[in-house]
Amino acid sequence: MKGSSAIDIQKRRDGRRHALADSVAVEEPLEIRLGYSTPDGRAARSISITMRTPGNDEELAAGFLFGESIIRAREDITSIETCGPPAPDSGNHNVIRVELDASVAVDLARLERHFYTTSSCGVCGKTSLDALRVVGMQPFADSSQRFSEDLLVSMPEKLRAAQRTFDETGGLHAAGAFDRNGELIAVMEDVGRHNAVDKVVGRLLLDDRLPASDLGLLVSGRASFELVQKALVASMPLIAAVSAPSSLAVDLAREFNMTLIGFLRGPSFNVYSGESRLCP
Repeated sequence: MKGSSAIDIQKRRDGRRHALADSVAVEEPLEIRLGYSTPDGRAARSISITMRTPGNDEELAAGFLFGESIIRAREDITSIETCGPPAPDSGNHNVIRVELDASVAVDLARLERHFYTTSSCGVCGKTSLDALRVVGMQPFADSSQRFSEDLLVSMPEKLRAAQRTFDETGGLHAAGAFDRNGELIAVMEDVGRHNAVDKVVGRLLLDDRLPASDLGLLVSGRASFELVQKALVASMPLIAAVSAPSSLAVDLAREFNMTLIGFLRGPSFNVYSGESRLCP
């Protein structure tokens, strides 16, 4: 799967036209299907369609299911496979099926919350803020992992250097999980910022790295409520963004004693919550 597509464009400057070859980020729908056990045998159901950049679809599906609390551990998944014919234009497989272990009890009421996810908003179609509240999560302890300020200011450049498709297109969000030594454990790109985070969480899940209580999350754009929630569900005590947080993101971070950092650019950043988790 390719995350970029070559096209021909015209560039206008000072009244002059120039024909150029360019690359744009690919955006295609991915349908996530779920296979699970019922008292009457195995069943299959389509549970989501998301607009995404093709690539790391297994991670995206796994991270999405984890974030929605449909699965809790790597062992809940028996297989993840693409299915159906390839798209005629791109050749990408845009349907993926996740088979769950027979021991996983699927909440059909939860699956009724079908929604269409756009590339700019990961919570479109969800009816209320209450439906997004994290169930069963406890606030982080002040003694949980600490991160140095020098490490934090070095992370945006590391994340940017790992954005391969962004170099071609300039049109993708990125998310990265990093440890206290400044090592990027997983880096993902996508046209949707929520998809990029789901891909990171999915990679950690498939690698048996969840809960990720020793890792922080860095996102290339703003910190929305949903991204903070995804970090919380993955047990990440810190989320940093190169842009601004939203008011709901700040409220959620403070409620669960997470460290929330915004405007992480150059040597400066703002701390909105959890300052005790930072050290010189």
